Amino acid sequence: MLSRALAPAKRCFSTSPALLRIVPGSLVEQECGYPIKGKKTVLSDIKNAFNGIRSGDNIFIHGIAATPTPLLFGLCDYAKANDLKGIKLHHLHLEGPTPWTAEDMKHRIRSNSLFTGGNLRKAVNDGTADFNSTFLHEVPLLFRTGAIKLDAAIIHVSPPDENGFCSLGTSVDTACAAVKQANHIIAMTNKHMPRTFGDSVIHQSHIDVMIELNDHPLHERPVGGPASPEEMKIGKIIADNLVDNGATLQMGIGAIPDAALAAMGDHKDLGIHTEMFSDGVLDLVECNAITNAKKPLHPGKVSQCSVSMMGALNFMETYMVVSFVYGTKKLY
Repeated sequence: MLSRALAPAKRCFSTSPALLRIVPGSLVEQECGYPIKGKKTVLSDIKNAFNGIRSGDNIFIHGIAATPTPLLFGLCDYAKANDLKGIKLHHLHLEGPTPWTAEDMKHRIRSNSLFTGGNLRKAVNDGTADFNSTFLHEVPLLFRTGAIKLDAAIIHVSPPDENGFCSLGTSVDTACAAVKQANHIIAMTNKHMPRTFGDSVIHQSHIDVMIELNDHPLHERPVGGPASPEEMKIGKIIADNLVDNGATLQMGIGAIPDAALAAMGDHKDLGIHTEMFSDGVLDLVECNAITNAKKPLHPGKVSQCSVSMMGALNFMETYMVVSFVYGTKKLY
């Protein structure tokens, strides 16, 4: 059996006060962007990737476009083969199948959804999965303070570069805090995962088990039909009356945000500092409506196809700030 990863206290810490992550309660997070000297990552296949998982473990699951679906099927197979019980998965919105909600898995693995989606609503309504509503910005504190003590994290990252650095890709959101707190990290590397920058960087030495799977496409947001006349009208009212030139935008997902963005093509110097965005932002970048020039926080330029996760700076330019993206291949 694989030994558990180094305990958080043994992870590599930043010694620079400017880089040290300090959270309420004087808890200090390990810096996953710093290599752990002498620590080797175990390369594995799916069948043998979960040898460090035990009954009763609390496991973080990477979500949205980054949902590591092949690993979730593998975890279910491992739990059945080894008679594991009482495993709790903690996650935001997951995409794809949820095999642990099958009748023969309910006593083995259970979801604690902190932001749920359509694929788990039936299980939540049936009482076979949990839904704990919380603000997105509060989820990292659940991990950092130990309210949810993570035994493991299962994540989906870009392949390591020549120096061993991977990226959390499309979903940094709560994954950034999870990988800094989990005792054991299992990562699926995938050439389809874009390399994003900011607080998204994790060195492979922090990953205990790595599985290379390049045949898994990222989950894409279903493309609906064209906006209805009512949605277009609402979007135009928002764009014309509530969004000034130079405004900084926070947006959600859905028909109304899409319609509002579609009506902003003539705006000037819009900025992005948001929880998430989808393909609607791309057209505004291409027509130069989004420049980030007037943002009060991190003003600067935007480089097309250069998206910064959680506030990265690239020399003198500042890119869009976002915690996760969910859209089509064009966006990724």
